[in-house]
Amino acid sequence: MKRFLDEITYDINFLKGHKLQPAWYKVLKVFILLGVIAGFLGFFGWRRALVFVAVFFSLNLIVHLTYRVKTEKFTRNWADFNVVEDAGKNVRPGIGLLYYSWSLANAAAAFALSLLLI
Repeated sequence: MKRFLDEITYDINFLKGHKLQPAWYKVLKVFILLGVIAGFLGFFGWRRALVFVAVFFSLNLIVHLTYRVKTEKFTRNWADFNVVEDAGKNVRPGIGLLYYSWSLANAAAAFALSLLLI
C-alpha cells in the first residue's frame, strides 16, 4: 500500500510541477471541465452527468497511465511525448496532438455512453 501511495504522490507532484502546459491553461481547464459538467447536469440531469464524469475520468486515467508506463514516468520519448536534454536536465517541450485527440475522443465517448446507458 505504501508503494501505491508513493506512486500517487509522484504523479500528483509531476502534475503540479510540469511545464507541459502553460500555468494559465492548467487553471482554465478546471473551469472548462466544471462548466461542461454543470451544463451537462442542467441539460441531462444528475444521472447522466454522473455517468459522463465517471466514464470521462476513467478513460483519461487510462491515457495517463499509458503515458506514464510508456514514458517510464515521463522521462523517455514515446508517441507525441518528447523529452529533450538541455544542459543536463530533461526538458519536456509540451503535450502533443495525440494526447489532446485522445482526450476529445474520451469526452465524445463519455457523452455518447451517458446518453445511451441511462
